[in-house]
Amino acid sequence: MRILIINSEYPPIGGGAGNASANLARCLASIGYDITVVTAHFHGQPKLEIHEGVTIYRIPALRRRQDRSTAFEQLTFIAAASLHTFGLIRKTKPTATLAFFGVPSGVVAWLLKKLYRIPYIVSLRGGDVPGFRPYDFKTFHKLIGPFLRVIWHQADAVIANSRGLRDLALAFDSSIEIPIIPNGVDATRYTSQSRNWLPPQLFSVGRIVHQKGLDLGLRALAGLKDLDWHWNIAGDGPQMNTLKSLARELGIAHRVTFLGWQSREELEKDYHQANLFLFPSRHEGMPNAVLEAMSSGLPVVATRIAGSEELVLDGVTGLLVNPEDVDSLRDGLSRLIVEEKMRMQMGQASRQRVETEYSWEHVARQYSTILQSLIL
Repeated sequence: MRILIINSEYPPIGGGAGNASANLARCLASIGYDITVVTAHFHGQPKLEIHEGVTIYRIPALRRRQDRSTAFEQLTFIAAASLHTFGLIRKTKPTATLAFFGVPSGVVAWLLKKLYRIPYIVSLRGGDVPGFRPYDFKTFHKLIGPFLRVIWHQADAVIANSRGLRDLALAFDSSIEIPIIPNGVDATRYTSQSRNWLPPQLFSVGRIVHQKGLDLGLRALAGLKDLDWHWNIAGDGPQMNTLKSLARELGIAHRVTFLGWQSREELEKDYHQANLFLFPSRHEGMPNAVLEAMSSGLPVVATRIAGSEELVLDGVTGLLVNPEDVDSLRDGLSRLIVEEKMRMQMGQASRQRVETEYSWEHVARQYSTILQSLIL
């Protein structure tokens, strides 16, 4: 079975959705699927590459930043991907298309179905679902809402990666079925190695944006100056200078290090050097960062939001706190910063949970079942 995967972001560009599509492509290829990926080209990357059995086409589309893209840049991807995939159809002859995000990739998949009758699946990731991050996307969702309905209704399957994201999608359109297939993690890459549990070393990774709630983390930790801790934050984004100024204002700038954008190899080391993962995000689909932290054997302090509340077992693999609640976050951090033994036990439980429930191989088998149903 030949599958065309479309995603405007694919490693080394983008965030969780890019990594998810790459891991799924790899695992589907390993079980016998012929996988072709169409994604956006970025500086220095090969335009055509075969990696781990996956053929990757990186097409010319406007993309100025490695970690994120604008709405206009997404429009250029729709145009470029449409033109290039039309040319690839005769060569690749895909049996089905898997689009990561309803927009922009779903638009291309919809066009391919209209013109060539190729069935498609839409994998919802968060930002493409109305109601997700309304402080960022409200106007965008209002504009694309009518198009999303068409794309979802014409799709042969629409999949969410968490219960919370499915609920949000059904609030927008309750007339379609939306099964859940969670994200996975490469447990062979993010391994639970022996580590130093003292002194407390906190770690976070993600785009430096309002969504991730890093400002909440800074305000919570500012009330714990009497405890021994240091916080490393990996990622880049528009809030970097704002958060650095806030750290100085709160008197903790010397205890918070902004590492900037990190490669996959650098992140593996960052996870190993940490002994507590902090994830105070405001909205998520299914956060890859939490899965990577758990696979690395870290306890997690996270907000009780979609995705995180499905991954983190409160009191077992970490602690869940109320979103936007600095006092609750401070209490949770205080408890784990002080309790070295509790961090160790929760870290071990995190790793065990990932090994049994969240491998990418397991995720690929679930997608395979749906893909096979398209040709019956």
